[in-house]
Amino acid sequence: MTDVPRDHARRIWQAAVESARPEPLVQRALAEIATPLRSASRILVMGGGKAGAAMAAAVEHALADQLDRVEGIVNVPAETVRPLKKIRLNAARPAATNFPTAEGVAGSQEMLRLAKSAGPDDIALCLLSGGGSALLPAPADGVTLADKLAVTKLLHQCGATINEMNAVRKHLSAIKGGRLAQAFAGKALYSLIISDVIGDPLDVIASGPTAADPTTFAEALDILERHHLRDRTPTAVIEHLRKGAEGKITETPKSMPDCVHNLVLGNNVKALTDAKSCAESLGYRVLNLGSYIDGETRHIAAMHAGIVRSIIEQGVPFAPPACVLSGGETTVTLGLHPGKGGRNQEFVLAAFLKLFAHPSGSDVTILSAGTDGEDGPTDAAGAIADATTLQGTDALRLDVRDFLRRNDAYHFFEATGDLFITGLTQTNVMDVRIMLIRA
Repeated sequence: MTDVPRDHARRIWQAAVESARPEPLVQRALAEIATPLRSASRILVMGGGKAGAAMAAAVEHALADQLDRVEGIVNVPAETVRPLKKIRLNAARPAATNFPTAEGVAGSQEMLRLAKSAGPDDIALCLLSGGGSALLPAPADGVTLADKLAVTKLLHQCGATINEMNAVRKHLSAIKGGRLAQAFAGKALYSLIISDVIGDPLDVIASGPTAADPTTFAEALDILERHHLRDRTPTAVIEHLRKGAEGKITETPKSMPDCVHNLVLGNNVKALTDAKSCAESLGYRVLNLGSYIDGETRHIAAMHAGIVRSIIEQGVPFAPPACVLSGGETTVTLGLHPGKGGRNQEFVLAAFLKLFAHPSGSDVTILSAGTDGEDGPTDAAGAIADATTLQGTDALRLDVRDFLRRNDAYHFFEATGDLFITGLTQTNVMDVRIMLIRA
């Protein structure tokens, strides 16, 4: 019986991922702008993200009869690179990392040159998806890639939100915060976007290279102050932000011209909707908590565990068989000497600790995984836990609290055989959490 809920959890998660497959999303979007594309002198393709390779391939497939006018470059993870006819996929970062590279900088600079070269009858397609911020590095004048890496690492370690990280990164970039659209000199620019951010704010997805930026240099400085990072941040970064706050460097654009169109094709909301349909088809009553889930991972796990106990012990809001779904993206504040893991693995471990302290926990299956197939600097998308995990914990004499204290969920689930490894999915619409309760 244990294998059935596990299989169901995997199928529900897969349904969420399928909803965000780039190929059908891109092809539908291009069909809607077919007329302006056919009249363009050139179709310039640029962008970056974990879905970039699949999105670029979809563009070539949809424009198969117009490839003589297509050219471009898209920054993607190295393991997704493949030869295309007209669009060059640039390996902007190696596997199992999410930090900017010199190769990414070179690709971003090429995009800026391409955007500036656009003629009055040229159209640009900008393909943006989750991971775009790290895959589109273009340090501003006076700031090095090493400087940006240092401040990004500091922000990750202190548990800064994605909005906070992007506000800082945009003001250290020549391409983010609307700068790519600002450089475009052509007729029209269409950004095709697969969102990995809660609420789909255009200025935050991939740090908004084609969106107006409501944040300022002063706010970026305030974020570093609020997290007590100013004294640990490279001097060049502080100087650049200070000059911007003093008006000595031009602010990011606060509005976009009418020729710039940002189109959100896929997101976490749609992924959860399709996951809910799948769960219902498998016989579960579904509580969909939605995509506006953020905050410290352990706190979110405790809240989910409480909801599951209410279902089991009180039949509230309904009795099992039940499925609790949620999306969004949480954060993990790391200790001084963290182990290995990611927010999804930590969620499963924290929820497992809460639920399996009670006898009713044996009826629960927990799966949490990134829809991109990645979770932190690991080869796993997340983890899955149920009664067999508890058996493995007892047999191996693993101290769950100790692994959680050390942020070492990866090695815990590696030992129990419960890592959820999928490989890159070539899309990214944040995380999906699934908690199944048997009748």
